[in-house]
Amino acid sequence: MIDIMKMVKARTYMKRNEPFLYSWHAYVGYELDLFKAFERPMTQYDVADALSLDEQLLAQWVAIGVSIGYLKETGRNRYQIKNRWKLPKSKGNNSSGVLLKEMMELHIPTLLEYPKMMRNQSRLHFDEDEHASTVAETSRLLEVLAYPKMAKRLKEKDCRRVLDIGCGEGGYIKKLGQRFPTTQFTGIEISEEVVEKARELTANQNNVSIEQADLWNYKPESPQDMVMLNNVLHYIPLEKRQALFKEISSWIAPGGIFSVVTPIAGGPDSPPFANVFNSFFSSFDNLYRLPKREELIEWGEESNLEFLSLRTVIKEGGWYIVQYEKKS
Repeated sequence: MIDIMKMVKARTYMKRNEPFLYSWHAYVGYELDLFKAFERPMTQYDVADALSLDEQLLAQWVAIGVSIGYLKETGRNRYQIKNRWKLPKSKGNNSSGVLLKEMMELHIPTLLEYPKMMRNQSRLHFDEDEHASTVAETSRLLEVLAYPKMAKRLKEKDCRRVLDIGCGEGGYIKKLGQRFPTTQFTGIEISEEVVEKARELTANQNNVSIEQADLWNYKPESPQDMVMLNNVLHYIPLEKRQALFKEISSWIAPGGIFSVVTPIAGGPDSPPFANVFNSFFSSFDNLYRLPKREELIEWGEESNLEFLSLRTVIKEGGWYIVQYEKKS
């Protein structure tokens, strides 16, 4: 009886792991541009030869793709993608594949380190240089999703001066600057290399300026109508976040907007991945746990900021845009 129960449990775990195959298959297809290669009927040999891939391993990937409904056999040993709408777009098209890439290359390997970290009571160290390109791709996808909400608020308030803290390559203020040519946008970024890239990308926009600056040593020359803090909070130690909100509040003109894009720590009713996201950030000695909804409201109240809204950017990942208005 005990052996039967063990077998039942083993089969249950295998069954629960089946959905992972869909993510794994989509990740490999996205990373190697295989879905693009199989847009029309192709043999495994021709694709392996064209992309310089291991044909035997490609055959295994194709077999799994057929079994899960991502590929179909079209005859004469040729295969083609099936249910195109389920698959990530190719790279460079604001593809959902960047989220798969981050999950597979960052989140899952980190979670697999949990036994070692728990035994050793230690943390990993997040290498920003190693993962910069992946994080940048994810940020660009978030920009596409969060941009309309920022633009709507900026238009409502007729903002004339906007500051983007940790602007990265200037994605948000580049797009906003094009849409609102009479508004002056300033981005600050600590990395000299990233600053140069942002300046290059916004060189033809007279209403956008990029400054190399450390957040903790910076103060704008004049009050801002809107300050944005996007994908930054998890780099800020918990004990410094309230002070950061108060400092930023002092930069905002009365009636101005403070806009924050951040993942939020999941609760019992949150999607599972929201809690996993928090587990990921908690695994590093130079990243910090995600804020809770209640904390975001409290930090605003203590900083003379009225809570306006909390809206979803990516529900499954727990990403939200939180906006406040500076009290008069």
